[in-house]
Amino acid sequence: MKKTTGFNRDITSKWRPATQAVRGGTWRSEHGETSEALFLTSGYTYDNAEQVAARFAGDEEGMTYSRLQNPTVAMLEERIALMEGAEACRTQATGMAAMTTALLCQLEQGDHVVAARAAFGSCRWLTDHLLPKFGIQTTTIDSRDNEAWAAAIRPNTKLFFFETPANPTMDIVDMEYVCGLARGAGITSVVDNAFATAALQRPLDFGADVVAYSATKLMEGQGRVLAGAVCGTSEFINDKLMPFQRNTGPNLSPFNAWVVHRGLETLDLRARRQSENALAVGKFLQARVPVMLHPGLASHPQHNLAMRQMSACGPIFSFVLESRTQAYGLLNALELIDISNNIGDSRSLMCHPASTTHAAMGEEARAEMGVAEGMLRINIGLEDPQDLIDDLDLALKTIGL
Repeated sequence: MKKTTGFNRDITSKWRPATQAVRGGTWRSEHGETSEALFLTSGYTYDNAEQVAARFAGDEEGMTYSRLQNPTVAMLEERIALMEGAEACRTQATGMAAMTTALLCQLEQGDHVVAARAAFGSCRWLTDHLLPKFGIQTTTIDSRDNEAWAAAIRPNTKLFFFETPANPTMDIVDMEYVCGLARGAGITSVVDNAFATAALQRPLDFGADVVAYSATKLMEGQGRVLAGAVCGTSEFINDKLMPFQRNTGPNLSPFNAWVVHRGLETLDLRARRQSENALAVGKFLQARVPVMLHPGLASHPQHNLAMRQMSACGPIFSFVLESRTQAYGLLNALELIDISNNIGDSRSLMCHPASTTHAAMGEEARAEMGVAEGMLRINIGLEDPQDLIDDLDLALKTIGL
């Protein structure tokens, strides 16, 4: 199989993310296929014993085992790295596998992590429960407060971990400041960029060291498969992350990698159209609900920061009603928008975080991070926004709003 796109690499590396999403990391076999081939194989054969020995010793390029390399997976990794502006990428079986790998591959007993308190429920489980179990200290802070990051640093702080926008509170982190602070102190910054992807925001451009993804979300975009990815320098990916992944095995299947490939080709179009739709729906809702949390709207307290970091604010936002009962009433009155805890889908979806994605955190922890009982998180899809507005209008009227 030829690892070639038919273009000089000096040219391909200069392409913008939308072009990379379609063309980057394309390998072609002797058949000259235009679409990426799907290699469903766990192992590989060799011409002779000397060749396999050379590959395992690292003296010859080539595949040895699909837990380590697979052509379909490797093409996806190269494409994501090019889109992100990263030197390298490794994919994982799920978004949470990516987050776990990105953290554990570089931490050890006695280290300290500063993490944003507003985060996906499972990410908070990592920082609140898993890391302390292995003797890694954690401090969670209000990620919107630049001074809080500086104040939380200890002599043993090794890592900053946050997502922006945050799930589901839509908190925005000042990446240039926080990542610059981390780099100046010799601390590695790990950014969860699942809400935006490289189509809307590139954390490495603001000084981040590592970018982690649930590629299940916007990257794949149709809610069909699970996938994750971690991007960074070649040194980080090959020397820190790869040994951990090689020996623990949270690998992405070739089929799922192939499906994510298909999603990336339309990522730029979907992300921007869904952002436009979300802005239209958000403008409608802010006149009807008590609290609106959409960074693309001027009413958001961090709107200006979001606009400096993002080319568009994505399809996801939250709003808060008066109670859980009222939130349930709205969900149950929807006819077009589906009740679902997924995000990034081409279909519009809504969920109640306090009883789904953040239910396991407990009421006190949810209150600390701002996940109110009446909060609803919505993913706006590719439907006509007026149909979504009509659906929400009727649902709001059923609960007296």
